[in-house]
Amino acid sequence: MDELIPLSNSTLGQLAIEHPRYDRKALTPGIVHIGVGNFHRAHQAWYLHRLMQAGRARDWAIVGAGVRPYDTAMREKLLAQDCLTTLIELDPEGTSAEVIGSMIDYLPVEAGNGPLIRAMADPAIRIVALTVTESGYYVDPVSKGFDANHPDIQHDAAHPDVPRTVFGAMVAAYRMRRAAGHDPFTGLSCDNLQGNGAILRQTVVSLARLSDPDLSDWIEANASFPNSMVDCIAPATGPKELALSRDFGVVDAAPVTHEAFRQWVIEDNFCAGRPDWDLVGATFSDDVHAYETMKIRILNAGHQVLANAGEILGLKTIAECMAHPLVSAMFRKVQATEIAQTVAAVPGTTPLSYVDLIERRFANPKIVDTTRRVAFDGSARHTGFVLPIVRDQLAAGRSVEGLALVEALWARMCEGTREDGSAIEPNDPFWTDLTAVARDARERPSAWLEQSRFYGELQQAQPFATAFERWLRLIWEEGCDTAMKDYLAVESDSAAGTG
Repeated sequence: MDELIPLSNSTLGQLAIEHPRYDRKALTPGIVHIGVGNFHRAHQAWYLHRLMQAGRARDWAIVGAGVRPYDTAMREKLLAQDCLTTLIELDPEGTSAEVIGSMIDYLPVEAGNGPLIRAMADPAIRIVALTVTESGYYVDPVSKGFDANHPDIQHDAAHPDVPRTVFGAMVAAYRMRRAAGHDPFTGLSCDNLQGNGAILRQTVVSLARLSDPDLSDWIEANASFPNSMVDCIAPATGPKELALSRDFGVVDAAPVTHEAFRQWVIEDNFCAGRPDWDLVGATFSDDVHAYETMKIRILNAGHQVLANAGEILGLKTIAECMAHPLVSAMFRKVQATEIAQTVAAVPGTTPLSYVDLIERRFANPKIVDTTRRVAFDGSARHTGFVLPIVRDQLAAGRSVEGLALVEALWARMCEGTREDGSAIEPNDPFWTDLTAVARDARERPSAWLEQSRFYGELQQAQPFATAFERWLRLIWEEGCDTAMKDYLAVESDSAAGTG
């Protein structure tokens, strides 16, 4: 490119790539989205942009929001370019780019969340959507109930007008809407949680009940919280991604790279209306659970199968993990003989066909999805994605050998060093505790399973506990490669009959 064009409303007509053909100044807000990261901009914001390109949904524009100090930097970047984003699709067959414009503002990030509460209280806002990570919903990892004792929750219950949390801000906005005689908005979780709408409802309704039981009843009776399943790999943005946007002639401070795949399955339960996302590829379904089970177990749990082994071996990306013969073979065997056994077919695909799809997606060398990112917050991801499969396999009397190996690899990773002696930097909210237990477990493997907040009854569950201890001892004594070779050499349950 001879000339680089700074991204803004005024320069859209100069771009050589696909860009908004609608009048962005005529858009009006209908959605507040909390957590404006790469995934949201490559996924939900893209679907809405496609509707706008087709002449629809002009009154559903997105207002971005965040509740943490680090959201301020993203806000500054996006406001400086009129909230436009360059999406760069990384397909093995070629790279393409487009600019999307469905987001029109980004709220100030302030203590007490006043701007966010006022925005959500506006009756023009009919959907409040969230991508706040799987661990952000104040759910007890073992009981799956609401964690009413968390300090943030205790603060919001005592100070409901100046909340710390997203959910406290939602409760405050619901309070203002009810007082003004306005209907509630729909709460739409876009995080990778089984039953994410039900979990969001639990958190919001339970938090409201701590300070205002009548409001809690009103929310429960009138607001809606549809379940949804979301899927698109959108790696973190670094120097390489910034350079890619310049290759397309664009100066973008926050471009997003993503794979050539998206999926969004949504329960059609919106108390205040919704855009027609199904016209641009989303699926409305009464059985979101089946889709999300397939995705969360095969893709999200599959990420954990790869990432911990990858960290131990110094493999920097998920594509490198898939290129490693032992790691990829372990992935395939765990998927086919254990994970897929717990997944039902959905319209258009079987569990093993979906495994094939995920293998191709993970192996895409153009997607620089770091092993570190995927391994982040293992305490939430293993309890949310992997351990429910362990429980289902045990209940059915089927193999958990591979899943026990996956958990042993996580325990080994949390010790904090790779096999080459390099340090693994802290990568979990509970990293200090995990590292201490992992070092104890090197000599006494059962110590790892005694972390009841993660494993609960599984610490006594046979044959999982026995297999875990055997694998962890072998990993420490002979290394990760030997453990994977031994696992691959063992006869396992047939994958036949999945679905």
